Amino acid sequence: MEPATVLIISVAAILIVITAVSIYTAFGPPSKELSDPFEDHED
Repeated sequence: MEPATVLIISVAAILIVITAVSIYTAFGPPSKELSDPFEDHED
């Protein structure tokens, strides 16, 4: 394959993995451990 094609596929794969991990962290089981700073400091 062309080097540019390999680079594009690699960058796309990295972006997909980062997006998947972010969605899993935000909405999956680890989200129960996240705290909301606005709820922590209500007046």
